[in-house]
This record gives sequence, structure tokens and C-alpha cells, in this order.
Amino acid sequence: MSKRHGSYGFDAPWAPPGLVLGAIVLAGLAAVSFALDILAAGLAFLFGALYTLASAASYLYTTRRGKFAVWAAELQRLRGDERLLDLGCGRGAVLLLAAGLLGKGRATGVDLGRTESVTRANAEAEGVSDRVELVTGDLRDLPFGDEAFDVVVSSQALHDLRAAEGREQAVREAYRVLRPGGLMLIADFRHTPAYEETLRRLGVVDVRRRDAGWRFWYGGPWFATWILEARKPAG
Repeated sequence: MSKRHGSYGFDAPWAPPGLVLGAIVLAGLAAVSFALDILAAGLAFLFGALYTLASAASYLYTTRRGKFAVWAAELQRLRGDERLLDLGCGRGAVLLLAAGLLGKGRATGVDLGRTESVTRANAEAEGVSDRVELVTGDLRDLPFGDEAFDVVVSSQALHDLRAAEGREQAVREAYRVLRPGGLMLIADFRHTPAYEETLRRLGVVDVRRRDAGWRFWYGGPWFATWILEARKPAG
């Protein structure tokens, strides 16, 4: 995977400092326990501190590099002439990776517009602004016609829709704008079984859900990311 040139920030930026602070507190408790000659408690607190620190390192790795490596591998299947839609594109982490592979295609990102200026600057930095379009819109009511895209992707965005009905509607909308035979890839650490169930109710048979692996852990295996891969029936 080539080096990224844009500014993509941190996913949930409050989480790593919280983990580091937790590790410091646990280390302090370990020191106090050892000073009081309470060996068992000291060892337990020390283990907790090291484990929490490792979780912080995992989180930082995923948000700065791991997720890019996973998505770079997933997107290698692109031919280069597709119309691709990224749901909840944010600063463009996945959108611009895809755009770099679409020499004859086009990548469209839809989001609420809060980071649009940063995403445009990132597209310029990555050298793909000529094949990227940004659209402000609601994932539950996409401003596109039926079967408008060859590929629909989303990374850690659908879970931000708090209501189950909203997440289901977003999946239905993704299905609506995908052409027959088109590919859908949704990465999320929550609700992927529900996304799969929605797609199966829509008649999708070619669908599978798989663990994205340690590169996409947000702190450890308890915050593993799952990838839902599906093909819309050809008709």
C-alpha cells in the first residue's frame, strides 16, 4: 500500500487518550499495591495496565494504517472503470483509495458535508480530485437514481445511524442504487448480522460476512471489524 498524503485524522479521537489514561491509572495502582506488599493485586493491576496500553496501540495502528491496508486489499478487485459510491465517506479514507484505482471510473462520496473541505483537500493531495465527486446527503434517502453505481462501499459509517430502522433503510438504499451484478462492501464493528439479514430479505443470495482481521481491531478482538460482501442478483 502506498503512503497516504491526505489528512485523515483519528477515528473517535477521544478513545486513544482514554485508553492511555486508563493504563496510567492501572500502573499507579500496581505501584501502590507493590509498595504495600500486596503482590497479587500488583500483578493484576500491572497486567491490566499493559493490556490497556496494548489496546491503545492497536487502536492507533488501525486508525492510522491498518484500515487503509485492509481496504487497499479489498479494492484490488476493481477493474478501474467502475462507478463507485462511498456511503459516509468522511475525510475520504476509503473514497480516495478507490479513486486511485479508478483510472477510467469515478468515485462518489456521500456524507452530511461537515468534512467536505477537508475531503476535497485530501483529494488534491492524493492526486485524484479529477475523478472524485462529493455529495451532501442522507444515507437513508440517497440522492441518486436506481442502479446508478457498479460498486457501493462503506466503512464504519452505518452504525452512526442510531435507529435500527434507519440502518435498515440505509442498506435498502445502498441496494437500490447498486446495479444488478454490482458489488457491495460494508465494514462495521456493529450490526453487520442485521445488514446481512436485510440484504437476504431483499433477495440477495451471494452474501457473506467475515472478520476483517487484526489490522481492523479498534483496541482488540472485542472491537473487531466485520466486512459484509454481497453481489446484487443479476436479474
